[in-house]
Amino acid sequence: MTRHDSTPFLYVVVCAAGVAQDVLELITAAQEGDWEVGVIATPLALRFFDTAAVEERTGRPIRSAWRAPGDPRPFPDPDAVVVAPATFNTINKWAAGAADTLALGTLCEAYGLGVPIAVLPCVSEALAAHPAYRASLERLTGMGVRFGDPYAGEAAEDGTRPRFRWERALDLLTPRP
Repeated sequence: MTRHDSTPFLYVVVCAAGVAQDVLELITAAQEGDWEVGVIATPLALRFFDTAAVEERTGRPIRSAWRAPGDPRPFPDPDAVVVAPATFNTINKWAAGAADTLALGTLCEAYGLGVPIAVLPCVSEALAAHPAYRASLERLTGMGVRFGDPYAGEAAEDGTRPRFRWERALDLLTPRP
């Protein structure tokens, strides 16, 4: 896929949560909103969604590991970043400044570059009650990170689960470049 200079580029950071299987909903919505999209996945997240379908839809490889010195950059610099679904682990490590995966390193760097970041947390209520998580949300919010409503994914009495609102991430980014 060739980048058009006037088309903004969106990094979608995907974490290992069950709802990641539907990440194509976010990618499609972003493309319909005139974004070009590149996907960065945590190493475990690669098992949670159809990587071939995502690569076909974006026209780009999914990134999960650091590139070797001298390798070309597969994505241009981002105009915005979406983290969805964002897990307890990723949110806490990011807030602490950990950069031990490409996904975390990208998030830490995006903040330093002033790139808008939208996050859709996917965290159980039990984990969300942990004081470290609450402190991480506070720190990231103070850094200007925009959060959508938390999604616990708890099943209702009839066994159905609420819909993960992928499009909310794009709403959080407006106005965009």
